[in-house]
Amino acid sequence: MEASITLKKVGKLVGDKTILAGLTFGIEKGTIVAIVGDNDAGKSTMLRLLAGLENPNYGSVFLHGLDTDKRRLETRQTVGYVPHDIDLDPWLTLEQNIHFDALLYGTHMEKIQSRIHEYSQALAVGDFLYSMAGRVPQGIQKKAMIIRALAHDPTILIMDEPTAFMDAESRRLTWNLMREFHGDRTIVYSSQFLPEVEAANDRIMVIHEGSVP
Repeated sequence: MEASITLKKVGKLVGDKTILAGLTFGIEKGTIVAIVGDNDAGKSTMLRLLAGLENPNYGSVFLHGLDTDKRRLETRQTVGYVPHDIDLDPWLTLEQNIHFDALLYGTHMEKIQSRIHEYSQALAVGDFLYSMAGRVPQGIQKKAMIIRALAHDPTILIMDEPTAFMDAESRRLTWNLMREFHGDRTIVYSSQFLPEVEAANDRIMVIHEGSVP
């Protein structure tokens, strides 16, 4: 099966500290992959590398066969990324946060609005779309961040603790939506919520001290 993501001998340093070392693996197109590991194991750094938001100190990351370092603009178009921490502009509405980000990818206005409508209904965000981000619960903001990551229609979705801050119902809606993408989008996410990991994946990757055994 075709690989959406390929890492070849990837390493990442911060100062003199090795965060990731010698990562070599592939992730097949259309699969859902869970990344688990202790705090400070390197999960967030690895996800940022997969999303093309950071460059490795050595080795290469390929998305659909394209080197993220050499073909940055093209590879960034294919990826939606959801960070762990809330990063919405609190002075804009949820809809504005989603809309402005999608425009940066050159997405057509009508398509943005259609996707916002579809995904906000699926995640029960509709009643909050026109509220200032800073005035809605963090769980709702996190769902808006997922919609933002999907608004430009990426083929790869990278999520760092995607259901952090959410209640049980919001987690259920989120994973119902992710399962609908199964086979069409490649989804890679980190989580420390074990029932979520067990229920929503094709593959579990354990990262320990910067390596995948």
